[in-house]
Amino acid sequence: MNVEMWIRALKAARAGADVSQEALAASIRWSPSTVAAIETGRRRPTMEFAVAADEALGTGGLLAGLLKEDAGKVGPSWFESWPVQEERAVRLCCFEPCLVPGLLQTEEYARAVVSAGGLYRDDRLDQIVTLRLARQRLLHREEPPDCVFVIDESALRRSVGGPAVMDRQLGRLLEVADLPHVRLHVLPLAVGAHASMGGGFVLAELPGNDRLLCLDNAARGQIADYPEWTGLVQRKWEHLLGEALSRAASADLINKLKVTP
Repeated sequence: MNVEMWIRALKAARAGADVSQEALAASIRWSPSTVAAIETGRRRPTMEFAVAADEALGTGGLLAGLLKEDAGKVGPSWFESWPVQEERAVRLCCFEPCLVPGLLQTEEYARAVVSAGGLYRDDRLDQIVTLRLARQRLLHREEPPDCVFVIDESALRRSVGGPAVMDRQLGRLLEVADLPHVRLHVLPLAVGAHASMGGGFVLAELPGNDRLLCLDNAARGQIADYPEWTGLVQRKWEHLLGEALSRAASADLINKLKVTP
């Protein structure tokens, strides 16, 4: 269940009851603009809204039950399908401009990232960190995907969680870089402007030569397979690889940034 599916369920229930947006708004005493915003995904539905809509449309608690199910998910709704696709991938190409990729984060680093800004309760924070660490199992399974990471140098210099946490995170990067199926490159600050300054991405190559793109931003990410998008990101990826340091030079830079041997 995700919010998009919930919206479809609401629209179907409204159509089945032959109730317009305006009529629903009047019957539950919410504004028509709020109902429209919820049905277009511009506003997230609340449990109060779902209960009221169930009563007005005679859906027997369906909408409230679906919303409760959605609230129990660990990650954001748009991300629900990604771990499954990540597991299917034969190759993952990841670029991060401002932080260490989730697949390479230590628990301390991940906790510092997720807790920044105080946006999550402690129990929710624990769930997100646990999910992130669980995804890392694919790096160590019997037949892992080929993984290529390009990390901006600024991400390695940002002291996330403090010097000690960051030092251990740099050590983890060196450990993972030694895995035979992993290539780790650093995009040096000296490059200046580059092709993907707008944000990071993961390009997954799936069995059958299918490609899937994972994008993230400050509000909401997206999983997409549009050929024009994946083609553009592939060109950006090739540019980034061409500008990045070699594996050996990247390891040397990470070692220089580490405080402890």
